[in-house]
Amino acid sequence: MRYRGAILDDYHKVALQLADWSKISDVAFKVFTEPLGSSSKVIEALQGVAVVCVMRERTLFSRQVIEALPDLKIIVTGGMRNAAIDLEAASERGIVVCGTKSIGYSTAELTFGLMLELSRRIGLQDRQLKAGVPWQTVLGTGLSGRTLGIIGLGKLGARVAKIGHALEMKVIAWSRNLTEERCREIGVTRVSKDELLRRSDFVTLHVQLSPRTERMIGAVELGLMKPTAYLINTSRGQVVDEAALLAALRDKKIAGAGVDVYDVEPLPPDHPFRKLDNAVTTPHLGYATLDNFKLFYQGMVADIRAWLDGKPINVMTPR
Repeated sequence: MRYRGAILDDYHKVALQLADWSKISDVAFKVFTEPLGSSSKVIEALQGVAVVCVMRERTLFSRQVIEALPDLKIIVTGGMRNAAIDLEAASERGIVVCGTKSIGYSTAELTFGLMLELSRRIGLQDRQLKAGVPWQTVLGTGLSGRTLGIIGLGKLGARVAKIGHALEMKVIAWSRNLTEERCREIGVTRVSKDELLRRSDFVTLHVQLSPRTERMIGAVELGLMKPTAYLINTSRGQVVDEAALLAALRDKKIAGAGVDVYDVEPLPPDHPFRKLDNAVTTPHLGYATLDNFKLFYQGMVADIRAWLDGKPINVMTPR
């Protein structure tokens, strides 16, 4: 054994089952199946560790954390983007940061799962039927013929558009740099942001979190939506002004929201989202499928093997 390693955030306790870690027997791993908590606790737990595997953006590797871990040599994350890792600080310290392949369709599928739950109230009807309610209690609405507004038409947004077309929805889209050529390629109609918000029966967000997208949906934007419309957020919590969304839901300014991401994760036990009947909330499930986790952990093993061989792959660098 040449190095100490840590696998963080294996809440499902599957990391050691989904990849062949014997390929990197030079590293002795400790697996953390519970959140480490604050930065000070992360620093304390990882002293002497050279190799760290992190699952998505669950644990913050800020400059403070990175500079307090003198033995750290490589960080490997699921996917090729992790806003929780300070890439500049890692680069300055000579720490290699690597990513893995990921599956995009799982988040697109969850987007429609949330839409169907909001429109057909499947979970509610299931709970009522099991509780002894004789039969139907609500009338749902269909998706066919409804207008789907997609904010962000990258790979994920394009996949959402494809599914929307299959469900016979009218698909419109907006993003700051969206071109007519891209819209023709995907088969959607380009509109302004305000028009999208006014026309859509479902508004779904598929943008990366950045200074340009932070709080891009606030009280003004929610006020443009129809009172019968739904907002779906499977991107990042900070893309939406959470307080404004909670107010819009309480005041019935919009019909409801499907939310998979939050300002604070895990969602605090007393959070207002947990008490709203017109909010469908899921615990950041977009990427959390067995297929994705296999790709992540197998990719982590490959990244570490390549680093041990002196030929790092899938290296992430500061922009």
